[in-house]
Amino acid sequence: MEKEKLRLPEDGEVFGVVKQTVGACRMYVKCDDDKIRLCRVPGHLTRKIWVKVGDVVIVKPWEAQGDERGDIVHKYTPTEVLWLKKKNLFKKIGDEI
Repeated sequence: MEKEKLRLPEDGEVFGVVKQTVGACRMYVKCDDDKIRLCRVPGHLTRKIWVKVGDVVIVKPWEAQGDERGDIVHKYTPTEVLWLKKKNLFKKIGDEI
């Protein structure tokens, strides 16, 4: 069985922690660049990722309103979060996890 690579943020993407759910697949996420964004789960992922408060996610900010809004493109499992913390990949959200 082959190991699966851990997905890390690509260009323009940041780590984030879900702070509050608003409804309709939208939630407030505190991002690693010290901004709080209203993020949504895109339609093609709504039934694939189930996100709750406290989950660590990857956020892709929108091109327009990038400081205020974004899309959640990946959710980490608790085991993956422990590995990321051990590698010190979180800048500003490390103490909130």
